[in-house]
Amino acid sequence: MTIVAPNDHASSETYARGRVIHDADAHMVEPDGFYEAYADPALRADLADLENGSRGRQLDATIDAILAAHHTDERTDAAPADVLLHKNLDALGSFAGHDRVDALDRLGFQTQLIFTSSFLNLLTTLDRDGREELSLGATRAHNRGVVDFCAADPRLLPVSWVPFASIDRAAEVAREALDAGAAALMIPSICPREHGPTHIGFDPLWAMAQEAGIPIVFHVGGGRPMDPAYKKNGLPDVKDFHGGDGNFTSVSYMAIAESPMQTLATMIFDGVLDRFPAMKVGVIEQGALWVPGWMRAMDSAAGAFIRNEDRLQQLSMKPSEFVRRQVRVTPYPHEDVGWIIRNTGDEVCMFSSDYPHIEGGRHPLKRFDASLDGLSDAAKTGFFESNFIDMMGSRVPVR
Repeated sequence: MTIVAPNDHASSETYARGRVIHDADAHMVEPDGFYEAYADPALRADLADLENGSRGRQLDATIDAILAAHHTDERTDAAPADVLLHKNLDALGSFAGHDRVDALDRLGFQTQLIFTSSFLNLLTTLDRDGREELSLGATRAHNRGVVDFCAADPRLLPVSWVPFASIDRAAEVAREALDAGAAALMIPSICPREHGPTHIGFDPLWAMAQEAGIPIVFHVGGGRPMDPAYKKNGLPDVKDFHGGDGNFTSVSYMAIAESPMQTLATMIFDGVLDRFPAMKVGVIEQGALWVPGWMRAMDSAAGAFIRNEDRLQQLSMKPSEFVRRQVRVTPYPHEDVGWIIRNTGDEVCMFSSDYPHIEGGRHPLKRFDASLDGLSDAAKTGFFESNFIDMMGSRVPVR
């Protein structure tokens, strides 16, 4: 196997094999201690005490050994195959930005939108539990960390978090994130406790995103999780992708879309997407099989209630048309993407690898290509390339 040249982004020796592909969902996999290094000194101890998703990994000789294992001669010679085989902390570039550049070269993707792993659920929890200063401290540490990780290459696009518990603080944090180089602003899809996500006080935030030409995004971990009582069925525990029971299972998968469905519908009905017509919204790693029925349900709701609701009368088009114009989603590789596109339009769906998470699989292109069979070339180009570019706007580096 020929080693991929560092800047040969279209090489046939990459996983993409010369195809133009943008990756709408990739992750850092942060070891314990990662964010403490980016936190304000007064909050480092508090952050270290938080329960997060890094599962006890330590920044010590063990991590040095893992990094060394990423660069053995065998793995270097394997090139594209290596980045498909190894997952999570064992993957090349899992938490070292300069190594992610090498991994991206081997994958051959044009860009990757980069999310956290260990802070996904934690940031949402802190946003809702009333500890505002700790929430802000964790937010700023996260945003510094992801921007620093992505500084290694303009193809790595950092996603910064904006908490929604305080309307005034949300705009402040969004401004900081944009000034620091955020490529997207992630917000919780679950409704804040004290106000709706469409409160007019958030209009300055939507205006910032629209003016900057970057999207607002939802991601799994930002919504209402499945009620844990469903697990109390008297039966043995069900294993998830990682061998435990804290990640996706068949039952928890069914609850993933609940929060983005409700929040996005409210944003459309309350006119947010109408007032900010150039603002794009991404729904990432929450599947897309729900989208066709949800679009029809919104159109049905608008038709049923339009006589009584001034807000619906004032909308410039049908709810489903706002989705096609402004909302972009990432299906899971096990979903029938062809069916989804046929029932939503060519504009809505985007490719994602979930690298280096195991949920993304070891050959996502094979599964997506199979489900896209029979669609037009324009629909396929939209899925792999143009819908991502449309969502990301000015932050996609010029090829």
